[in-house]
Amino acid sequence: MRKGAISRDGVLKALTEYDELGQDGFLSKYGYKPATGYVLLHEERTYDSKAIAGVAHKFDQGRALKPDELSGGRSHAARWLARLGFTIRSSRSPDWTRDEIILACDLAMANGWKRLEFDDPRVIELSALLQAMPIHPEELRNELFRNPNGVARKTVDITCRHPNYTGKPTNGNVLDVEVMNDFLARPTEMVKVALRIRQGLVAGEFQELSPEAEEEDDFSAPEGRLLLGRHRSRERNKALRKKKIDAALSQGRQLACESCGFDFEQIYGDRGRGYIECHHVVPLHEAGEGRTRLSDLALICANCHRMIHRRAPWPTPGELRASIEQKHADDRRAAAALARPRRAADDQMPNP
Repeated sequence: MRKGAISRDGVLKALTEYDELGQDGFLSKYGYKPATGYVLLHEERTYDSKAIAGVAHKFDQGRALKPDELSGGRSHAARWLARLGFTIRSSRSPDWTRDEIILACDLAMANGWKRLEFDDPRVIELSALLQAMPIHPEELRNELFRNPNGVARKTVDITCRHPNYTGKPTNGNVLDVEVMNDFLARPTEMVKVALRIRQGLVAGEFQELSPEAEEEDDFSAPEGRLLLGRHRSRERNKALRKKKIDAALSQGRQLACESCGFDFEQIYGDRGRGYIECHHVVPLHEAGEGRTRLSDLALICANCHRMIHRRAPWPTPGELRASIEQKHADDRRAAAALARPRRAADDQMPNP
């Protein structure tokens, strides 16, 4: 909201006017519609956050903002109100993430790919676990966030997409089907993934991980965001990376990429001396909280690191090296074919 700053006092005055006029009168007076994304909670009452922010502008800047002069989302009105110390909540539950669907699929598979009811102890337990998952910020969690009814509904969305289901499926979403297909194709591995996520949540291992925004491309992991976050934190461990580099140098090895052979010092001179990235090669579903060994790490350049993580399934550095070598071999063959002299017979035109 760049028209002018609003203050906490201005918001409180807008809340007072809202209480005096009532929701319908307040929204009608200023031309706003009921909130569909975020609401403001104050003294056990709920308010339309966008309208409150727009009208607070009147008390601080002399005029109320029109509805088309601001948005009610996290990047605008809701964020301004939260910064002023007000409690903001989503008016609808956020979409399910891959991590959450993995746990729901694991439960559905354990139940023979049959739906579960809201009062099933396993559903109640999963509901509590999902509410402890540090993925969705507080302002996106409403009073119905991942309650047993919602979890049971998700098992319906999943199981009715199973190949053996004969009834009419619910709407669900594409991610439900993707994760379910992962379980059908790789059940043992995906059960381990679910177990790692559960163990990490129970032990509080993910609480210090700051969920990162989605990448611009498809930099992803089928195991979900939490295990990926832990994987990245290990790769960025400066002390561990230094030990790996020191070990390589003590063995007389160059700090060259294990996939493509790129050497930062050879290309960049002093600026590149001693620099290379580390990649944790142990699959996410197997990498618990045990001690990371130097043999679990590979030294690779930034480009190869990005290419490994870019799309699942992730290749090992050795597999990526093999694909690079195969690409070079194919290019050489294509270049040799173009360079071969044409035979006289090739230049002859066929008779009509």
